[in-house]
Amino acid sequence: MTSFPDERPTAAFDVSKPNVARVYDYFVGGKDNFAADREFAQAAMRIAPKAPLAALNNREFLGRAVRFLVGEAGITQLLDIGSGLPTRGNVSEAAHAINPDAHVVHVDNDPVVYTHSKALLADDRTTDISTADVRRPAELLADPVVTKLIDFSKPVGLLLLAVLHHIEDEDKPAEIMDTLRAAMPPGSYLAISSLRMPGPELPELRAITIEGEKLLTGSLGSGRWRESAEIQAWFGDWEMLAPGLVSLLEWRPPIQRDLERDEVYHSFYGGLARKPA
Repeated sequence: MTSFPDERPTAAFDVSKPNVARVYDYFVGGKDNFAADREFAQAAMRIAPKAPLAALNNREFLGRAVRFLVGEAGITQLLDIGSGLPTRGNVSEAAHAINPDAHVVHVDNDPVVYTHSKALLADDRTTDISTADVRRPAELLADPVVTKLIDFSKPVGLLLLAVLHHIEDEDKPAEIMDTLRAAMPPGSYLAISSLRMPGPELPELRAITIEGEKLLTGSLGSGRWRESAEIQAWFGDWEMLAPGLVSLLEWRPPIQRDLERDEVYHSFYGGLARKPA
């Protein structure tokens, strides 16, 4: 979960202000957060009481997606853009539980994430972190940390989980995704999760969501709930895997159950797609 605006790992980070990665860490039960992050999270929960559940749903979606990519699709290299703090159940952990030799590159320009990741992701034979910025995708793809572990002549599992909703419209997320998809060889997979604006048939929930967007943008500097069609367009012409772009709760759950169609259900969507030959 990349933090914006520009930060570099050499820069001192300000713990007096909330940070995207640390707020997310708090929501999923991590310990790498500070008072400002917890205060923001609690303010967010006054508008959206189930915000921590949304974060946990995203982490569960991450696990299911990685297990599919590495376990079922046989993908041996993953590019995790906007990786966030390496809390329990991160991409490396999920991938290496299935294939210890899988190559994983995390990408995050947040200095907090970089520092923690370098300390915890010790095996640079298979795993590393790049400080490249997703808003400059060509530079990201050419970054030495990325090219050391990712062979773009072979299928790649490309993950952008809970990051694209932090890309402002003026940074042109559609063009970013065009560049990233074009660099992937046939047989690659793309996993995306993003905050999604509830449909017009839910006017009250849309109004609450707009208030939440104002809070996120005002305090963390970025955050956009986007319409389903815009999220879908980020997959381009790749072949969507069943069940398509859906609420995270509906993407291949381990147990089929009746779901409460609440704000969490309607406001966080994801899916996987495969690049055809």
